[in-house]
Amino acid sequence: MTQASTAPQVVDWSAAAQIAGRLAAPGPQAPRDELDSLVSGLRAAAGDAVGHVLETTRMVPHGGGSTLSPVVVVDRATWARANTQSMAAMTEGIGAAVAEISKGATSPGAQLAGAAEIGAVLALLSGRVLGQFDPYSAPGRLLLVAPNVLQAEAALRVPVRDFRLWVCLHEQTHALQFAAAPWLAGHLSGRTQHLITGMARTSAELAKARFDKKVVAVGRNVLATLRGENSTIIDGMLTHEQKDELADITAVMALLEGHADVMMDAVGPRVVPSVRRIRARFERRRDGEGLGTFDVVVQKLLGMDAKLAQYRDGATFVRAVERSVGRDGLNAVWAAPENLPTAREIADARAWVRRVHG
Repeated sequence: MTQASTAPQVVDWSAAAQIAGRLAAPGPQAPRDELDSLVSGLRAAAGDAVGHVLETTRMVPHGGGSTLSPVVVVDRATWARANTQSMAAMTEGIGAAVAEISKGATSPGAQLAGAAEIGAVLALLSGRVLGQFDPYSAPGRLLLVAPNVLQAEAALRVPVRDFRLWVCLHEQTHALQFAAAPWLAGHLSGRTQHLITGMARTSAELAKARFDKKVVAVGRNVLATLRGENSTIIDGMLTHEQKDELADITAVMALLEGHADVMMDAVGPRVVPSVRRIRARFERRRDGEGLGTFDVVVQKLLGMDAKLAQYRDGATFVRAVERSVGRDGLNAVWAAPENLPTAREIADARAWVRRVHG
Protein backbone atom coordinates (compact mmCIF):
# COMPACT_ATOMS: atom_id res chain seq x y z
CA MET A 1 0.00 0.00 0.00
CA THR A 2 1.00 3.60 -0.40
CA GLN A 3 2.13 5.37 2.74
CA ALA A 4 -0.59 6.94 4.85
CA SER A 5 -1.21 10.57 4.08
CA THR A 6 -0.74 13.26 6.74
CA ALA A 7 -3.52 15.35 5.18
CA PRO A 8 -6.76 15.85 7.14
CA GLN A 9 -9.17 12.91 6.91
CA VAL A 10 -12.95 12.84 7.08
CA VAL A 11 -12.73 9.39 8.69
CA ASP A 12 -10.11 7.96 11.03
CA TRP A 13 -9.18 5.15 8.68
CA SER A 14 -6.79 3.51 11.15
CA ALA A 15 -9.61 3.23 13.69
CA ALA A 16 -11.97 2.00 10.97
CA ALA A 17 -9.51 -0.79 10.12
CA GLN A 18 -9.24 -1.86 13.76
CA ILE A 19 -13.02 -1.86 14.21
CA ALA A 20 -13.63 -3.73 10.97
CA GLY A 21 -11.04 -6.36 11.83
CA ARG A 22 -12.39 -6.90 15.34
CA LEU A 23 -16.04 -7.13 14.29
CA ALA A 24 -15.58 -9.40 11.26
CA ALA A 25 -16.87 -12.89 12.08
CA PRO A 26 -14.28 -15.61 11.35
CA GLY A 27 -16.63 -17.73 9.24
CA PRO A 28 -16.76 -21.52 8.81
CA GLN A 29 -14.07 -23.64 10.41
CA ALA A 30 -12.34 -26.62 8.79
CA PRO A 31 -9.44 -29.00 9.51
CA ARG A 32 -5.97 -27.63 8.79
CA ASP A 33 -5.37 -29.89 5.78
CA GLU A 34 -8.67 -28.80 4.22
CA LEU A 35 -7.77 -25.12 4.74
CA ASP A 36 -4.32 -25.67 3.24
CA SER A 37 -5.93 -27.33 0.23
CA LEU A 38 -8.38 -24.43 -0.10
CA VAL A 39 -5.62 -21.81 -0.08
CA SER A 40 -3.42 -23.67 -2.56
CA GLY A 41 -6.46 -24.40 -4.75
CA LEU A 42 -7.46 -20.74 -4.86
CA ARG A 43 -3.94 -19.64 -5.76
CA ALA A 44 -3.76 -22.25 -8.52
CA ALA A 45 -7.19 -21.23 -9.83
CA ALA A 46 -6.19 -17.57 -9.89
CA GLY A 47 -3.11 -18.43 -11.93
CA ASP A 48 -5.02 -20.68 -14.32
CA ALA A 49 -7.68 -18.00 -14.85
CA VAL A 50 -5.30 -15.44 -16.37
CA GLY A 51 -4.76 -17.17 -19.71
CA HIS A 52 -8.45 -17.95 -20.13
CA VAL A 53 -9.41 -14.34 -19.37
CA LEU A 54 -6.86 -12.94 -21.84
CA GLU A 55 -8.09 -15.31 -24.56
CA THR A 56 -11.79 -14.79 -23.92
CA THR A 57 -11.83 -11.00 -23.51
CA ARG A 58 -9.30 -10.33 -26.32
CA MET A 59 -7.94 -7.55 -24.11
CA VAL A 60 -4.24 -6.82 -23.64
CA PRO A 61 -2.65 -5.34 -20.50
CA HIS A 62 -1.11 -1.92 -21.07
CA GLY A 63 2.50 -2.51 -22.08
CA GLY A 64 1.81 -6.14 -23.00
CA GLY A 65 2.67 -9.17 -20.91
CA SER A 66 0.63 -12.07 -19.61
CA THR A 67 0.63 -11.41 -15.85
CA LEU A 68 -1.96 -9.28 -14.09
CA SER A 69 -1.57 -8.83 -10.35
CA PRO A 70 -0.39 -10.47 -7.12
CA VAL A 71 -2.91 -12.86 -5.56
CA VAL A 72 -3.52 -12.83 -1.80
CA VAL A 73 -5.78 -15.36 -0.07
CA VAL A 74 -7.22 -13.69 3.03
CA ASP A 75 -9.65 -14.16 5.90
CA ARG A 76 -12.62 -11.88 6.50
CA ALA A 77 -10.86 -9.56 8.95
CA THR A 78 -7.97 -8.99 6.54
CA TRP A 79 -10.39 -8.23 3.71
CA ALA A 80 -12.24 -5.70 5.88
CA ARG A 81 -9.02 -3.97 6.94
CA ALA A 82 -7.73 -3.89 3.36
CA ASN A 83 -10.88 -2.13 2.23
CA THR A 84 -10.39 0.70 4.70
CA GLN A 85 -7.00 1.25 3.04
CA SER A 86 -8.57 1.26 -0.42
CA MET A 87 -11.27 3.67 0.68
CA ALA A 88 -8.67 5.95 2.23
CA ALA A 89 -6.79 6.01 -1.09
CA MET A 90 -9.96 6.65 -3.08
CA THR A 91 -11.00 9.52 -0.85
CA GLU A 92 -7.58 11.10 -0.32
CA GLY A 93 -7.86 14.87 -0.40
CA ILE A 94 -11.49 14.98 0.68
CA GLY A 95 -10.52 15.71 4.29
CA ALA A 96 -8.60 18.82 3.27
CA ALA A 97 -11.54 20.02 1.21
CA VAL A 98 -13.94 19.44 4.11
CA ALA A 99 -11.60 21.26 6.48
CA GLU A 100 -11.56 24.22 4.11
CA ILE A 101 -15.35 24.22 3.89
CA SER A 102 -15.70 24.04 7.68
CA LYS A 103 -12.92 26.58 8.30
CA GLY A 104 -11.15 24.05 10.49
CA ALA A 105 -10.09 20.43 10.79
CA THR A 106 -12.72 17.77 11.31
CA SER A 107 -12.94 16.93 15.02
CA PRO A 108 -11.57 13.61 16.30
CA GLY A 109 -15.08 12.76 17.51
CA ALA A 110 -16.52 13.11 14.02
CA GLN A 111 -13.65 11.11 12.51
CA LEU A 112 -14.18 8.29 15.03
CA ALA A 113 -17.94 8.28 14.48
CA GLY A 114 -17.38 7.79 10.77
CA ALA A 115 -14.78 5.10 11.50
CA ALA A 116 -17.17 3.18 13.75
CA GLU A 117 -19.94 3.19 11.17
CA ILE A 118 -17.77 2.27 8.20
CA GLY A 119 -15.86 -0.35 10.20
CA ALA A 120 -19.12 -2.02 11.23
CA VAL A 121 -20.45 -2.03 7.66
CA LEU A 122 -17.22 -3.52 6.28
CA ALA A 123 -17.31 -6.21 8.96
CA LEU A 124 -20.78 -7.23 7.79
CA LEU A 125 -19.79 -7.11 4.13
CA SER A 126 -16.73 -9.26 4.84
CA GLY A 127 -18.96 -12.31 5.12
CA ARG A 128 -20.49 -11.79 1.67
CA VAL A 129 -17.52 -11.18 -0.64
CA LEU A 130 -15.83 -14.05 -2.49
CA GLY A 131 -13.09 -12.03 -4.11
CA GLN A 132 -12.12 -8.50 -5.01
CA PHE A 133 -9.54 -6.83 -7.21
CA ASP A 134 -8.05 -3.85 -5.38
CA PRO A 135 -6.56 -1.34 -7.84
CA TYR A 136 -5.64 1.13 -5.08
CA SER A 137 -2.86 -0.86 -3.45
CA ALA A 138 0.63 -0.60 -4.91
CA PRO A 139 0.67 -2.65 -7.04
CA GLY A 140 -2.95 -3.68 -7.51
CA ARG A 141 -3.77 -7.03 -5.94
CA LEU A 142 -6.43 -9.71 -6.09
CA LEU A 143 -7.97 -10.63 -2.73
CA LEU A 144 -9.71 -14.01 -2.41
CA VAL A 145 -11.71 -14.48 0.81
CA ALA A 146 -11.12 -18.13 1.70
CA PRO A 147 -13.85 -18.73 4.33
CA ASN A 148 -16.52 -17.26 2.06
CA VAL A 149 -15.48 -19.41 -0.88
CA LEU A 150 -15.57 -22.46 1.40
CA GLN A 151 -19.02 -21.52 2.65
CA ALA A 152 -20.42 -20.77 -0.81
CA GLU A 153 -19.22 -23.94 -2.52
CA ALA A 154 -20.69 -26.04 0.29
CA ALA A 155 -24.02 -24.18 0.16
CA LEU A 156 -24.25 -24.43 -3.64
CA ARG A 157 -23.09 -28.06 -3.74
CA VAL A 158 -20.95 -27.59 -6.83
CA PRO A 159 -17.54 -29.04 -7.82
CA VAL A 160 -14.96 -27.12 -5.84
CA ARG A 161 -12.35 -26.93 -8.59
CA ASP A 162 -14.87 -25.52 -11.05
CA PHE A 163 -16.28 -23.03 -8.55
CA ARG A 164 -12.89 -21.69 -7.49
CA LEU A 165 -11.81 -21.22 -11.09
CA TRP A 166 -15.15 -19.57 -11.93
CA VAL A 167 -14.73 -17.07 -9.09
CA CYS A 168 -11.16 -16.33 -10.17
CA LEU A 169 -12.24 -15.79 -13.79
CA HIS A 170 -14.50 -12.98 -12.58
CA GLU A 171 -11.86 -11.34 -10.41
CA GLN A 172 -9.04 -11.70 -12.94
CA THR A 173 -11.32 -10.03 -15.49
CA HIS A 174 -11.46 -7.07 -13.10
CA ALA A 175 -7.67 -7.14 -12.83
CA LEU A 176 -7.42 -7.09 -16.63
CA GLN A 177 -9.85 -4.17 -16.90
CA PHE A 178 -7.54 -2.00 -14.81
CA ALA A 179 -4.40 -3.40 -16.49
CA ALA A 180 -5.76 -2.69 -19.97
CA ALA A 181 -6.96 0.79 -18.96
CA PRO A 182 -4.30 2.14 -16.56
CA TRP A 183 -6.19 5.43 -16.33
CA LEU A 184 -9.29 3.74 -14.92
CA ALA A 185 -8.37 3.67 -11.21
CA GLY A 186 -7.46 7.36 -11.20
CA HIS A 187 -10.57 8.23 -13.18
CA LEU A 188 -12.85 6.48 -10.68
CA SER A 189 -11.14 7.90 -7.60
CA GLY A 190 -11.09 11.38 -9.09
CA ARG A 191 -14.80 11.37 -9.88
CA THR A 192 -15.64 9.89 -6.47
CA GLN A 193 -13.56 12.51 -4.67
CA HIS A 194 -15.19 15.29 -6.68
CA LEU A 195 -18.67 13.98 -5.90
CA ILE A 196 -18.12 13.46 -2.16
CA THR A 197 -16.43 16.84 -1.79
CA GLY A 198 -19.41 18.39 -3.53
CA MET A 199 -21.73 16.53 -1.16
CA ALA A 200 -19.81 17.95 1.81
CA ARG A 201 -20.04 21.45 0.40
CA THR A 202 -23.76 21.10 -0.29
CA SER A 203 -24.50 19.76 3.19
CA ALA A 204 -22.42 22.56 4.75
CA GLU A 205 -24.44 25.12 2.87
CA LEU A 206 -27.90 23.59 3.38
CA ALA A 207 -27.92 21.66 6.66
CA LYS A 208 -28.62 23.45 9.93
CA ALA A 209 -26.99 20.88 12.23
CA ARG A 210 -23.49 21.34 13.63
CA PHE A 211 -20.82 20.79 10.97
CA ASP A 212 -19.36 17.73 12.71
CA LYS A 213 -22.69 16.00 12.27
CA LYS A 214 -22.58 16.84 8.60
CA VAL A 215 -19.11 15.34 8.36
CA VAL A 216 -20.34 12.11 9.94
CA ALA A 217 -23.11 12.03 7.32
CA VAL A 218 -20.52 12.44 4.57
CA GLY A 219 -18.44 9.59 6.03
CA ARG A 220 -21.52 7.42 6.23
CA ASN A 221 -22.25 8.02 2.56
CA VAL A 222 -18.71 7.31 1.35
CA LEU A 223 -19.55 3.59 1.39
CA ALA A 224 -22.86 4.07 -0.38
CA THR A 225 -21.26 6.22 -3.06
CA LEU A 226 -18.45 3.72 -3.69
CA ARG A 227 -21.10 0.99 -4.02
CA GLY A 228 -23.00 3.11 -6.53
CA GLU A 229 -26.07 2.99 -4.30
CA ASN A 230 -28.61 5.64 -5.26
CA SER A 231 -30.83 5.71 -2.18
CA THR A 232 -33.36 8.35 -1.26
CA ILE A 233 -31.18 9.32 1.72
CA ILE A 234 -28.28 10.13 -0.60
CA ASP A 235 -30.59 11.79 -3.11
CA GLY A 236 -31.59 14.27 -0.45
CA MET A 237 -27.98 15.43 -0.14
CA LEU A 238 -27.38 15.88 -3.87
CA THR A 239 -27.88 18.68 -6.31
CA HIS A 240 -29.19 17.86 -9.80
CA GLU A 241 -25.62 17.91 -11.17
CA GLN A 242 -24.39 15.63 -8.38
CA LYS A 243 -27.18 13.14 -9.05
CA ASP A 244 -26.06 13.01 -12.68
CA GLU A 245 -22.45 12.48 -11.59
CA LEU A 246 -23.43 9.67 -9.21
CA ALA A 247 -25.48 8.04 -11.97
CA ASP A 248 -22.47 8.10 -14.31
CA ILE A 249 -20.18 6.60 -11.63
CA THR A 250 -22.78 3.90 -11.07
CA ALA A 251 -22.84 3.23 -14.83
CA VAL A 252 -19.08 2.61 -14.84
CA MET A 253 -19.39 0.24 -11.88
CA ALA A 254 -22.19 -1.58 -13.72
CA LEU A 255 -19.93 -1.93 -16.76
CA LEU A 256 -17.09 -3.39 -14.67
CA GLU A 257 -19.30 -5.91 -12.89
CA GLY A 258 -21.42 -6.86 -15.90
CA HIS A 259 -18.37 -7.30 -18.14
CA ALA A 260 -16.73 -9.60 -15.58
CA ASP A 261 -19.94 -11.61 -15.20
CA VAL A 262 -20.30 -12.12 -18.96
CA MET A 263 -16.65 -13.05 -19.48
CA MET A 264 -16.51 -15.55 -16.62
CA ASP A 265 -19.33 -17.50 -18.27
CA ALA A 266 -18.03 -16.99 -21.82
CA VAL A 267 -14.96 -19.08 -21.00
CA GLY A 268 -17.43 -21.95 -21.23
CA PRO A 269 -17.84 -25.57 -20.18
CA ARG A 270 -14.63 -26.66 -21.90
CA VAL A 271 -12.77 -24.91 -19.07
CA VAL A 272 -15.43 -24.98 -16.32
CA PRO A 273 -17.53 -28.11 -17.04
CA SER A 274 -20.26 -27.25 -14.52
CA VAL A 275 -20.45 -23.53 -15.39
CA ARG A 276 -24.17 -23.58 -16.26
CA ARG A 277 -25.08 -25.37 -13.03
CA ILE A 278 -22.90 -22.98 -11.01
CA ARG A 279 -24.46 -19.91 -12.65
CA ALA A 280 -28.01 -21.15 -12.13
CA ARG A 281 -27.47 -21.95 -8.48
CA PHE A 282 -25.47 -18.78 -7.86
CA GLU A 283 -28.22 -16.61 -9.37
CA ARG A 284 -30.84 -18.27 -7.18
CA ARG A 285 -28.70 -17.48 -4.16
CA ARG A 286 -28.21 -13.89 -5.34
CA ASP A 287 -31.98 -13.57 -5.55
CA GLY A 288 -32.33 -14.58 -1.92
CA GLU A 289 -33.27 -18.25 -2.16
CA GLY A 290 -32.16 -19.96 1.00
CA LEU A 291 -31.57 -16.69 2.85
CA GLY A 292 -33.30 -15.99 6.13
CA THR A 293 -35.24 -12.81 6.82
CA PHE A 294 -32.29 -11.32 8.67
CA ASP A 295 -29.94 -11.90 5.73
CA VAL A 296 -32.37 -10.27 3.31
CA VAL A 297 -32.72 -7.22 5.58
CA VAL A 298 -28.95 -6.94 5.97
CA GLN A 299 -28.48 -7.09 2.20
CA LYS A 300 -30.88 -4.20 1.75
CA LEU A 301 -29.30 -2.17 4.54
CA LEU A 302 -25.85 -2.66 2.98
CA GLY A 303 -27.05 -1.78 -0.49
CA MET A 304 -26.42 -5.29 -1.83
CA ASP A 305 -29.62 -5.12 -3.86
CA ALA A 306 -28.17 -2.10 -5.65
CA LYS A 307 -24.98 -4.09 -6.26
CA LEU A 308 -26.92 -6.95 -7.83
CA ALA A 309 -28.66 -4.51 -10.15
CA GLN A 310 -25.21 -3.36 -11.29
CA TYR A 311 -24.25 -6.89 -12.32
CA ARG A 312 -27.42 -7.35 -14.34
CA ASP A 313 -27.60 -3.91 -15.95
CA GLY A 314 -23.93 -4.12 -16.92
CA ALA A 315 -24.25 -7.65 -18.30
CA THR A 316 -27.24 -6.60 -20.41
CA PHE A 317 -25.22 -3.68 -21.81
CA VAL A 318 -22.20 -5.88 -22.60
CA ARG A 319 -24.28 -8.52 -24.40
CA ALA A 320 -26.17 -5.90 -26.40
CA VAL A 321 -22.96 -4.18 -27.53
CA GLU A 322 -21.42 -7.51 -28.52
CA ARG A 323 -24.46 -8.38 -30.63
CA SER A 324 -24.03 -5.08 -32.46
CA VAL A 325 -20.25 -4.64 -32.89
CA GLY A 326 -18.69 -7.83 -31.54
CA ARG A 327 -16.23 -8.31 -28.70
CA ASP A 328 -13.49 -6.24 -30.30
CA GLY A 329 -16.00 -3.42 -30.75
CA LEU A 330 -16.95 -3.70 -27.09
CA ASN A 331 -13.30 -3.39 -26.08
CA ALA A 332 -13.28 0.18 -27.37
CA VAL A 333 -14.82 1.00 -23.99
CA TRP A 334 -11.38 0.60 -22.38
CA ALA A 335 -9.58 2.96 -24.78
CA ALA A 336 -10.20 6.24 -22.95
CA PRO A 337 -12.38 7.79 -20.22
CA GLU A 338 -14.66 9.38 -22.80
CA ASN A 339 -15.51 5.91 -24.14
CA LEU A 340 -17.08 4.78 -20.87
CA PRO A 341 -20.87 4.50 -20.99
CA THR A 342 -22.98 7.19 -19.39
CA ALA A 343 -25.94 6.42 -17.15
CA ARG A 344 -28.26 6.77 -20.15
CA GLU A 345 -26.10 4.56 -22.34
CA ILE A 346 -25.78 1.72 -19.82
CA ALA A 347 -29.54 1.31 -20.30
CA ASP A 348 -29.38 1.92 -24.07
CA ALA A 349 -26.41 0.13 -25.60
CA ARG A 350 -27.36 1.35 -29.09
CA ALA A 351 -26.76 4.93 -27.97
CA TRP A 352 -23.23 4.01 -26.84
CA VAL A 353 -22.53 2.19 -30.11
CA ARG A 354 -23.70 5.21 -32.12
CA ARG A 355 -21.56 7.61 -30.12
CA VAL A 356 -18.37 5.54 -30.04
CA HIS A 357 -18.55 3.64 -33.35
CA GLY A 358 -20.61 6.04 -35.45
